[in-house]
Amino acid sequence: MTFQVWGWRREDAPQVLAWVPDAEGRRAGVPMRRSLATKDPTAVERANLLNMAKLSIKGLIESALSFGRTLDSDYPPLQQFFVVMEHCLKHGLKVRKSFLSYNKTIWGPLELVEKLYPEAEEIGASVRDLPGLKTPLGRARAWLRLALMQKKMADYLRCLIIQRDLLSEFYEYHALMMEEEGAVIVGLLVGLNVIDANLCVKGEDLDSQVGVIDFSMYLKNEEDIGNKERNVQIAAILDQKNYVEELNRQLNSTVSSLHSRVDSLEKSNTKLIEELAIAKNNIIKLQEENHQLRSENKLILMKTQQHLEVTKVDVETELQTYKHSRQGLDEMYNEARRQLRDESQLRQGSEDGLKEKNEIIARLEEKTNKITAAMRQLEQRLQQAEKAQMEAEDEDEKYLQECLSKSDSLQKQISQKEKQLVQLETDLKIEKEWRQTLQEDLQKEKDALSHLRNETQQIISLKKEFLNLQDENQQLKKIHHEQEQALQELGNKLSESKLKIEDIKEANKALQGLVWLKDKEATHCKLCEKEFSLSKRKHHCRNCGEIFCNACSDNELPLPSSPKPVRVCDSCHALLIQRCSSNLP
Repeated sequence: MTFQVWGWRREDAPQVLAWVPDAEGRRAGVPMRRSLATKDPTAVERANLLNMAKLSIKGLIESALSFGRTLDSDYPPLQQFFVVMEHCLKHGLKVRKSFLSYNKTIWGPLELVEKLYPEAEEIGASVRDLPGLKTPLGRARAWLRLALMQKKMADYLRCLIIQRDLLSEFYEYHALMMEEEGAVIVGLLVGLNVIDANLCVKGEDLDSQVGVIDFSMYLKNEEDIGNKERNVQIAAILDQKNYVEELNRQLNSTVSSLHSRVDSLEKSNTKLIEELAIAKNNIIKLQEENHQLRSENKLILMKTQQHLEVTKVDVETELQTYKHSRQGLDEMYNEARRQLRDESQLRQGSEDGLKEKNEIIARLEEKTNKITAAMRQLEQRLQQAEKAQMEAEDEDEKYLQECLSKSDSLQKQISQKEKQLVQLETDLKIEKEWRQTLQEDLQKEKDALSHLRNETQQIISLKKEFLNLQDENQQLKKIHHEQEQALQELGNKLSESKLKIEDIKEANKALQGLVWLKDKEATHCKLCEKEFSLSKRKHHCRNCGEIFCNACSDNELPLPSSPKPVRVCDSCHALLIQRCSSNLP
């Protein structure tokens, strides 16, 4: 569809002119016949549609500001605006073949907005839920009206123009939405955010409306175009309002960024709390291991003391029994005593090692105390960070409430033109102060982040110290195991020395020879001291050679001199059995 907007002036009526707005927004007649003949018809269509869009948007804004109230659906400039937008969106549409007929509607590209702009899903859902709409064209008209009421028509169509690859499925390459004119129209639509509209979409018959442009609204004389100062004032007010709205959008974006930063800080705080809990568990484990090591050290000390007492008793008995031995046995005894001294020195060395272990354990306890103090400091810092977060959230809420109150006050002040300038200046000053406060808040958050990073570095250093403590603990365990093995080897050597001493005793007896008492010399039993008679006969002990009665020598054991069991007195029997039990492993 090609159409041209023509106008005339009274001074030169026979000349046909193209009606195009000049730089100041006024209508000016320009001769266009020669240029139109040389241009592409699609370019002419795009230029005409762009001019009509400019005129309709400008006329709608001027009439709405002079009207001073919310616009209804019966308002003529608003109806003309929707008709012009419908023609702009229909320009260059591809014809889609269906099963029954050919389809050419603007509802297809408008449905793409839901995918590109998530906030437009509400409009799409509400349009589909309307009961009176049956055709795609009616749905598209309802969509345009809802977008104007939301004051986001420019944002929605900007998303469409950016995605030209998707638009190429619906439009030809020479369509208005695919060229620069579409971007210009979208830029003009930003000015419609000044208008407040209350449109009833349910009651209108949007399916059967005829979209015809009424050109009589735009054909005016020069006398009706006056009042330049009024137009300049309105333009200045619109520019200021657009500037304030952009500032509000920027403030909303800064608030969202602050919320995202608060969320990141909360996540980092949760991570720090988890790491603190892990560190506490590790400290508890270290304390338990320290208690175990202390208990093990106490048991080792008790065992060593018991072994020392047993060895002392054995040495005293041996000294008492071997006082009356020969000089050779004395020398062997001295050598054994030297060996015992050497072993006692070795045991003293082991006791020194235990003292060193106790000192290391004391150092470990000091380190654990330091770690607990550091953990307390970290908890205090976390509490401070939580308080700072609460204060930041309170400031954000106060700021949001103040922004809402400011927007309400700005909407009320639009009706009063003269007072609005002063109030806008004050509002701008307040917003500058708020910007400064926001910058200060951002610096505070940066400082808090630096503090948190320092705390994380401290936690990493604590982890390294904890790993070093674990390594030292493992080394202590290894040293403890080696010392236990050394003690076992010392015990084995002691048992071997006892066996050697017993062997030396037996060899001494063999060298000394048994003192075999004669029957005449013994008249009484050596143990029970009862007198021998015909009923109580005399019996020799094959170990000591003394004479005993049958009751005191009724025992048989094998001796080194005789492998077969022979008669032994009760005292020798007890001593021999004790030696055998001590020799067993």
